[in-house]
Amino acid sequence: MLYFPPAKINLGLHVIEKRADGFHNLETVFYPVKLSDVLEVLPHPSTEFKLSGITIEGSAYDNLCMKAYHLLKADFDIPPVYMQLHKIIPMGAGLGGGSADAAFVLKALDSEFKLSIGKQRLKEYAARLGSDCAFFIENRPAIATGRGEILNPIDLNLTGYYLVLVKPDIHIGTAEAYSGIIPRKPAQSLADIISSPVNVWRQSLVNDFETNLFKNYPQIAAIKQKLYDLGALYAAISGSGSTVFGLFTESTDVSPYFSGCFIYCETI
Repeated sequence: MLYFPPAKINLGLHVIEKRADGFHNLETVFYPVKLSDVLEVLPHPSTEFKLSGITIEGSAYDNLCMKAYHLLKADFDIPPVYMQLHKIIPMGAGLGGGSADAAFVLKALDSEFKLSIGKQRLKEYAARLGSDCAFFIENRPAIATGRGEILNPIDLNLTGYYLVLVKPDIHIGTAEAYSGIIPRKPAQSLADIISSPVNVWRQSLVNDFETNLFKNYPQIAAIKQKLYDLGALYAAISGSGSTVFGLFTESTDVSPYFSGCFIYCETI
């Protein structure tokens, strides 16, 4: 069976405080987009995992997809499987591609072998694999708190907007992204900000990672400014970068302006 793990964008991101376990409590809005990887999961005489598409460094058997398989196998009598992941979503991009892949392995195994785990328990398994993995179990707009695993679905519909994703050839690791962060409580909650019209988000919807990342990578700051110059109503880094996205009211050809970047466009 084929599955299509999607990407997400972050609409605002507040890093609120550092936790005793070394993680950070944050507040963000996850919004799903159509850009997706392709995952195949089939029963097989022996467990095999193959990768195609974008090259992923390291052993395939250290991939989150395999970790998801072994996480469920520890609790359920799951037979061997053949899994192939065709990687399309860039890595180190703030788009959640690896987390989506792992979450969809959990969902695929639950479906293929009729495990009847249930969405809530699947989210609990997903949260053990990564902070934003749980979002991809239901894959609907949500305000995320805690490490990103506490989800509160929201009624946010961006249907009709034209989305542009631009990722330069820059990989930003989580440790690097957090290195310059000073946690703080926001003056206004994301729930209030996100309820305002998209054309006023520019004044109040912020991603706390941008300040330091823009200092370290002026190219990323320049991409955001160029998206505004081209008419975006709102533009920001997604997650901890390095992808910058823009929301437009109509289709816009941005390809001449971002040579050497991964570019993806869709009408939401």
